[in-house]
Amino acid sequence: MPSPALDLAQGFAEQLRQWALEAGARAEDAALAARAGHALSLATSEGHVCLPLDELRELEAPEALRAALRASGVAGTPRAPGARPLVLDGERLYLHRYFDYERRLARRLLQARLPEEAVAPRARALLQELFPAASPAPDGRRLAAALALRRGLVLVSGGPGSGKTSLVAPLLAVLLAQSPRARIALAAPTGKAAARLAEALREHAAALPADLRARLPTQAGTVHRLLGGHAAGGFAHHAARRLPIDVLVVDEASMLDLALATRLLEAVPATARIVLLGDKDQLAAVEAGAVFAELCADPAFSPACRHELAGLCGADPAALASPPPATEPPRPGLRDAVVWLQGHYRYGAGSALDRLARSVNAGDGAAALALLRAAGTGPDDSPEAAGAAPLRWRPDTHAALSEGTRRALLQGFGPYVEALRRDPRDAAAVTAAFARFRVLAALREGPRGVAALDALVAAHVRRAVGADARAPWYPGRAVLVTHNDPALDLFNGDVGIALPDADGALRVMFPHGAGLRAVAPARLPPHQGAFALTVHRAQGSEFEALVLVLPEGGSRVLGRELLYTGLTRARRHVTLVGAAAVVEAAIRAPTQRHSGLRARLREEQDAASEPDDA
Repeated sequence: MPSPALDLAQGFAEQLRQWALEAGARAEDAALAARAGHALSLATSEGHVCLPLDELRELEAPEALRAALRASGVAGTPRAPGARPLVLDGERLYLHRYFDYERRLARRLLQARLPEEAVAPRARALLQELFPAASPAPDGRRLAAALALRRGLVLVSGGPGSGKTSLVAPLLAVLLAQSPRARIALAAPTGKAAARLAEALREHAAALPADLRARLPTQAGTVHRLLGGHAAGGFAHHAARRLPIDVLVVDEASMLDLALATRLLEAVPATARIVLLGDKDQLAAVEAGAVFAELCADPAFSPACRHELAGLCGADPAALASPPPATEPPRPGLRDAVVWLQGHYRYGAGSALDRLARSVNAGDGAAALALLRAAGTGPDDSPEAAGAAPLRWRPDTHAALSEGTRRALLQGFGPYVEALRRDPRDAAAVTAAFARFRVLAALREGPRGVAALDALVAAHVRRAVGADARAPWYPGRAVLVTHNDPALDLFNGDVGIALPDADGALRVMFPHGAGLRAVAPARLPPHQGAFALTVHRAQGSEFEALVLVLPEGGSRVLGRELLYTGLTRARRHVTLVGAAAVVEAAIRAPTQRHSGLRARLREEQDAASEPDDA
């Protein structure tokens, strides 16, 4: 059966052909433009922003293809995009809207300018007080806070547990010491990530001076909620109606796709500070673009910036050398805006889980498999039985999971089931137990996909609580919202659990600030089960323990970033389910997304440096 992406590509190609013929193109040029448009539409559905003409050699040599596209009348140029559906930028072919997003985002990124002002004495003192000193180079967190004092845009990239989220409270305290009346907004792409950001802020704010602590925000929301997303699409805040804020902090920024990143940053005043936190090595957004990774590619500072930061951090400018590249030389990105955090605090540094994540990220399949074999595959390797062991491996080759793997998976939900049996009305205890463990999968469908795994766990929970197998709702059913509903204040990614209220009626309990709020099941927007999540859905979350299920064989969606992201959602324990060949193939397949964002940045920088004709 044709997929929606294929149907869309075919319809778009036929429309392109018709437009080209109506514009007076030759039939052969119209046909070639249609075939290129078909390939481009499929590429964007896979996360690419554009396609290099070299990728279309099977259609025609690049020079001949370029000539045909120009002659077709459906491809504009960067200087004259017009209203044409395609844009041909030298060696890259775009859908018009994605070229427009790239250009708009580049312009907004380069607009981040703060008024010239001296650093307030209290801000300077707090910078020294709240961030630990290091010798000879300053701690990366202190460097990020100092950069935020002097720049309108700061991107902080770090691996799991590197201290990104705990950086927010002291960084905001420094900014408030500089600008006491600053209006601050906190956001993340998902409700779970936003809740974690707000929780971290509350936790780390206790060490701040009381007057600054009182000015901190108490809530964080999703990006859609911040922008005032409408149920029918569109946002209340945009370039013509900007957010009334002076500081924006976005956590898990690697999940921002090109369109959402553009619309978010355009809605922020040009004089506001923007701090984006994320992990450049994690999975990119589901939609087109890998904005955060592209912008974080080069952490170098100019000599002038090094001198300024060294003065604020109390360090020698020579000590502010750029971190060494991980696997590739740095590519041009944003200069004087990027900090890579090098620390690690989530799981034990040097533990088997830590070493496995590092091996995967470095593309070292042999080391990763050696670690998995050393971890063992004992007869009972559930997270509870594994105790302190951070890593277990089940090289399960069954199309559907083996009985032993299914048993280990269900045992992971043991504390959750116990909490439900003990007192289903104790929503706080049940929610806390649920948050500790999850099943992650690479795929949505199939015997090892999220739908099948969620059904397996749901049947287990139904039996455990004695629920009627025919009832759609039962105590302990976990759901994940898949569509935004601003009227209910529920957004894509929010997770809730059905539990009885004081009168025995089932209500779905969602995290809300430091507590929970109840929503009637009948009022929920579209949703799905939440016992098992795709790795994409799990971004922005962390669990004490998890089971990560890989496909039986290779899959084009399974790559290095997905494996790394799945493994690093755990704080204490991972059981990895997957054959050695599948693990090795994933590690050998880093995700590559075609984009021209850095070219747009260079163009905008060049345009800004050109003297006015006047």
